[in-house]
Amino acid sequence: MSSPDTTEEEVVEESIEPQEDLIIDEERDAFVESIQKDLGSDLIGSHVVPQIDVWIRVTQKAWLETARVLFEKYEMSFFNFLSAIDWKPSPFGREMDAAIDNTDDNEMGIESEMEWGVTGGETRFQLLARVHNPVTNIGINVKADLESEFPEVDTWIPVYPGANWHEREVMEMFGISFTNHPNMVNLYLPTEFEGHPLRKDFPLLSRRAKPWPGIVDVELMPGEDDDETEESGEET
Repeated sequence: MSSPDTTEEEVVEESIEPQEDLIIDEERDAFVESIQKDLGSDLIGSHVVPQIDVWIRVTQKAWLETARVLFEKYEMSFFNFLSAIDWKPSPFGREMDAAIDNTDDNEMGIESEMEWGVTGGETRFQLLARVHNPVTNIGINVKADLESEFPEVDTWIPVYPGANWHEREVMEMFGISFTNHPNMVNLYLPTEFEGHPLRKDFPLLSRRAKPWPGIVDVELMPGEDDDETEESGEET
């Protein structure tokens, strides 16, 4: 707080807070710039968190070529994982997902618009994978928008053989197929199983038949006994 004798210039100086130094990661920025030249228009978006990590989003047709470039030119020899995301909001809402969603007035609405993560997106399904250079200790997260309700994309196995089981899991759980995969069969579920459990529109019937255990489990408070807890549960 300024005194009556404080001049206008002094007040302005007091109101200006010192700015934090902008962190610049020249190594990762140069890495992304180089990949942009390699992939051209097939690199749709990128994001760098200085001194932490890198994300890029590429076109579906450039999915395999991106893997080759990262492995051969940038020596990203360590394959971390490959998976997918269904960005479609669940048509069933969030009821019974967690205790915080159990509102008494049932005002929890069902979202209808898709929202994407880092580097954005344009489609319901995205592939994502991560590879790493163990020498430079720089890794990268790769995303690709996938067209259609049952997309097909080139397998990464020619470049990263470790992607084999990851791609089988993605096929089984999301319904995304991988062209030229040598053994595109279920990894977990019976062959005759219908549906893809990690799609947002796959109904989790077990949660509807029986409440999710985490919601009904009540930990005793000091001084309470089992009878008091049961009565409290009946009232709610």
